[in-house]
Amino acid sequence: MANYFRITLLRSAIGLPQKTHGVLRALGLRKRLRTVYHPVSPQVAGMVFAVKELEVDQQLTKDEMKDLRRPDPGFYIERRAGEGREAEV
Repeated sequence: MANYFRITLLRSAIGLPQKTHGVLRALGLRKRLRTVYHPVSPQVAGMVFAVKELEVDQQLTKDEMKDLRRPDPGFYIERRAGEGREAEV
């Protein structure tokens, strides 16, 4: 099972060297506070270490990444119908 890095650009790239801009572009980070997912590899790890404005979370499995991307259902079940009540006689 493949693991992934979750990489977030914390600060703007304005004023950073052109080389750093190229690394961010290669990672797919164009705007501040954007998050991208890349498979764990020495190449990606090297790019991450080249830019200090990045935040990298632990390595995620494909299933963990899928759970993080799952949208909020928009509702919450506080109590199911019939639970917590005594049966009416």
